[in-house]
Amino acid sequence: MVAHSGLITVMERAARKAAPRLRRDFNEVQQLQVSRKGPADFVSMADKRAEQTLFEELKKARPDWGFLMEEGGEVPGDPAKPRWIIDPLDGTSNFLHGVPHFSISIAVEEPRPGGRGEITQGLIYQPLTDESFWAEKGRGAWLQDRRLRVSARRDLSEALIATGIPFKGHGNFAKWTSIFAAVAPEVAGIRRFGSAALDLAWVAAGRFDGFWEDSLQPWDVAAGMLLVREAGGFVTDYRGGDRPLDRNEFLAASEALHSRLHKLVASALR
Repeated sequence: MVAHSGLITVMERAARKAAPRLRRDFNEVQQLQVSRKGPADFVSMADKRAEQTLFEELKKARPDWGFLMEEGGEVPGDPAKPRWIIDPLDGTSNFLHGVPHFSISIAVEEPRPGGRGEITQGLIYQPLTDESFWAEKGRGAWLQDRRLRVSARRDLSEALIATGIPFKGHGNFAKWTSIFAAVAPEVAGIRRFGSAALDLAWVAAGRFDGFWEDSLQPWDVAAGMLLVREAGGFVTDYRGGDRPLDRNEFLAASEALHSRLHKLVASALR
């Protein structure tokens, strides 16, 4: 059993406490597909119930920490202490349609001078497969007890790249189409699975060789960015800079592929 900090234990315990209800709700939402009302309201409640469970468990463990949550927004804590960044159900549209690909994402952001926080712990849990991806700054990225490394592929022509596609009311279609047109002819395939957190966890695990998406929220990417970096990869903005959160652009890949990928993406945006 690999040793990790008590914080990872706290995060995993919280995720595993929220997971059984999500699994039950997921089975129920598949039945609601046939109802006239539809499952949207039910899924919204499933999201909020999961977040409430996470909030209660994490608050119990660290009472003076703040929160940034998808549903509940910002809950202030002691400004000198870290805060939790939580997405209780990343992949809501998948959940809504009975697609078994979604996750719980929890990250710890520690305060730093200048007001910019730093993500130091992250966990992404897939309730249906019971996969727990976690990372701590300086201690690597892991899937349960197995050390993760980004893909060793060095050729874009062999690379499988993940992305998120804009949809109604979300994202820039013209921008995404330009990037897709630049990247697609150079790679082995592009996938859109519908959970940015799991996309990044899968880059860390070497299942995907790279990932790009923009118009995301901190709770979508906080844990996943740390996973990729601790697995030996890079996460930057589209031009290869170190401001992905500021620019709201996320490009992740191994060292061998990242520079080539970001050149393609940057060229598409000129």
